[in-house]
Amino acid sequence: MNREALFPDVSHETHPYRWVVLAGVWFAYTCFGMTVASIAPLVGPITRDLAISHSALGTILGAWPLVYIAAAAGCGALTDRMGPRRTLVLALLIIAASGALRGFSEGYLGMFLGVAVFGLGGPLVSIGAPKVVSLWFTGKERGLAMGIYTTGSSLGLVIALSATNSVFMPLMDDNWRYVMFLYAGIALAAALVWFAIGRHATVHAMERRLAAEPKTPQMEMFAGLIRLPEVRLILLMSTGTFFFNHALNNWLPEILRSGGMDAKSAGFWAAVPTTVGIAAALLIPRLAVPRYRHSILAGLFLSAAAATLLFHVESRPLLALGLVCQGIARGAMTSVTMLCLLEARNVNSRFAGSAGGLYFTVGEIGGVLGSVTLGAMYDATGGFAAGLFMLTAVCLMQLYLLQRLRILPA
Repeated sequence: MNREALFPDVSHETHPYRWVVLAGVWFAYTCFGMTVASIAPLVGPITRDLAISHSALGTILGAWPLVYIAAAAGCGALTDRMGPRRTLVLALLIIAASGALRGFSEGYLGMFLGVAVFGLGGPLVSIGAPKVVSLWFTGKERGLAMGIYTTGSSLGLVIALSATNSVFMPLMDDNWRYVMFLYAGIALAAALVWFAIGRHATVHAMERRLAAEPKTPQMEMFAGLIRLPEVRLILLMSTGTFFFNHALNNWLPEILRSGGMDAKSAGFWAAVPTTVGIAAALLIPRLAVPRYRHSILAGLFLSAAAATLLFHVESRPLLALGLVCQGIARGAMTSVTMLCLLEARNVNSRFAGSAGGLYFTVGEIGGVLGSVTLGAMYDATGGFAAGLFMLTAVCLMQLYLLQRLRILPA
C-alpha cells in the first residue's frame, strides 16, 4: 500500500510527505550555497594559478548573476509549466556541471564560462524552492518552511567558507580544482535524491493538479504582476538586497584578510554571519506575519547597515558584532521580502514561479553590481573602506523603499 492510500483524505498542505519534499528542497539549496561560495575562500590560489586580478575575479564572480538575470524570468515560466520536480533535478545537474567546468578551467575565459553556467541552474533552484513552499504549505507554516529551506543555502555557505581551506584543501592535496570537483559531486548526489523524492505518488498528484489549471499567457502574466505598485517596490528592494548579499558573500573572506587575518582564520570568521543566518532564517520568517512584516524588514535593513559600519573598526569584539548583524540580515532579508511578494494582492501559488522569476531577475542585477563594484572599488582605492560605505548607502535606500511600501493602500 502506498502512502497516498494511507492518507486518502489529506490535502497537500497537510500531507506528512510535505516535510520530505521540503527536505529535498533544503538539500538542493545547500548545494546552491556551497557552489556560490566555493570561490570566495580560494581567491588567492585561483588568482595566482589563473594569473588574474581582483577586478577580473570580480567579473567572474558576477558572471552567474549576469546569466541569471537573462534566464530567471524564463526559468520562472518553465517552473510554472513543468512543475518543480523536473526543474529541480535539471537545476542540480546544471550546478554539478558548473562545478566540474570550474575545476577544468585553464584561464580567465574558462573560469568565467564555468561560473556563468551556474546562472542557468541557480534560478531553477531559487525560483523552484518558493514555488514548492507556496504549493505545499499555508499560513504560518509557509514562513517556517521558507525559513527552513533557506538554512540550506546558509549551511552551504558555512561549509564552503569554513571547511574549504581547513578541511577540503588538505584532503585534496591543496589542489583547488579537486575541491571544485568535490562540490560538483555533492550537487550530482542531490539531483539523485530529488529524483527519488519526486517519484512519490503525492508529488505526481500535485503535478496533475497543476497541469489541470488554466494557463495564462506568459507576457500577460508578467505585465499583470508589474502593474501592481507593491510588486514594483518589492522588485526594487530585491535589487538592494542582492547587491548587499552578493557583495559581502563573495568578498567577506578577502575583507577580513585585508584586516590582517590569515586565510584559515578569515574562513572561520567569514562563516559567523552564515551560522547566525541559519538561526535567523528559522526564527524570523515565521514571525513575519502581515501585521509585523514591515517592521521586521526595517529591522533587518538596519542590521545590514550596522554591519557595514562595524566592519571599519579594528576591535575584534566589534567586528564580531558586525558579523552577527550581517548574519541576521543575510538569514532573513530574502525570505521576508519574498513573503511580501508571494502574499501581495493578486499573487498566489499559481503565479509563484513567474513572480519569483521577476524577483530574482531584477534582484540579480544588484547581485552582479555588488560583486563587480566592490572588486573594482578595491582596485581603485587599495582597500574596502569606500565599498563598505557604499553598502551602507544601499541599506538606507532599502529603508526608503520600505517606507513607500508601507503607505500603499491595503
